[in-house]
Amino acid sequence: MQLAKWKGAYVIGTASARNRDFVRELGVDEVIDYQTTKFENAVRDVGVVLDTIGGDTQQRSWKVLKPGGILVSIISPPSEDMAKAHGVRQAYVFIEPNAFELTEIAKLVDSGKLRSVVETILPLSAARRGQEISQSGHARGKIVLRVV
Repeated sequence: MQLAKWKGAYVIGTASARNRDFVRELGVDEVIDYQTTKFENAVRDVGVVLDTIGGDTQQRSWKVLKPGGILVSIISPPSEDMAKAHGVRQAYVFIEPNAFELTEIAKLVDSGKLRSVVETILPLSAARRGQEISQSGHARGKIVLRVV
């Protein structure tokens, strides 16, 4: 969200009503409450969809793309056949550490243009609890394990 906004995109995001203000603070222009509204009924002609959920959410995302748009997933590769059927493109992105990019991101954080959000910091011995929080799908930021 933050990087897309920094690059000048109009950002539409989904969140619960509880997190509406939180995602707006991160730069989202339009928030859809996923608990009351299906995003595919609320938006159309989107240029880029970033899928961070996968499964049914990814499948429903095809409907909101404009012709020539792209569905990018960080969870699972989107179907090439579905992309062709909808007249759009697809991509699967697996991020690997890159020193140059990390340096650029650090500069954005240092300048206040990018904000790091931490849900909780847990001792390494509580790694299982961290995994449970992550799997709940309701964390509001990163889960950090402290290694002492």
